[in-house]
Amino acid sequence: MPERPPVGVCCYGGPLATGSEVYMAAPYSLHDFISGMEDLLQQGVDERTLLETGAALLSRLVNNPLAVPPEYRVPAINGRLPNHATYLLHLSPTGMSVTAVVWGPGDQAPPHDHRAWGLIGVAANQIQETRYRRLDNEADPDMAQLELSSVQIHKRGEVSILWPGVDEIHGMNNPTTENTVEIHVYGKDMKGLQRTRFDPDTGAVRPFITDRYDND
Repeated sequence: MPERPPVGVCCYGGPLATGSEVYMAAPYSLHDFISGMEDLLQQGVDERTLLETGAALLSRLVNNPLAVPPEYRVPAINGRLPNHATYLLHLSPTGMSVTAVVWGPGDQAPPHDHRAWGLIGVAANQIQETRYRRLDNEADPDMAQLELSSVQIHKRGEVSILWPGVDEIHGMNNPTTENTVEIHVYGKDMKGLQRTRFDPDTGAVRPFITDRYDND
């Protein structure tokens, strides 16, 4: 099993300083972020370096208030899920996907996996993330033994790392009265990818697929 990142669940970021040297700098854009990530992928860096460097880049991006267009900062009308939205921003030939995800007030997702490396940056408001460890050997396709590992509140500018096979099972919850906007970056296209939802109380396992993005 690969070594766990030393930074833990939430590792980078927070709101940037507002001094004149930052104010005068050009905003770090989605294009800048994608270029930086593609450079890392083309260099073939190891996964640890990719995640740590990518998290720092994503923190810069979500600190730009213009990083997510206004139309992608609200739950989708007639979307896949009520009070929620996932909008595709970029899909790379390398397989990397970048999405804007909106959690309306009270919106939540039960524990689930990702089957890919991931970076999640908060662009507006905050999100509660609950992480789990899987303790069983995955021999039973219908059951899983999960252990609660952490509960954290991530605020604007902060980035959470998902490392497959090490630390990638989580549940999400927006406990506030405002929309939470995030940018999600994955090593694979989440649309059509077979994944798993977990019931930590009963141990039940249920497969699921994201069949479309809300701006398809």
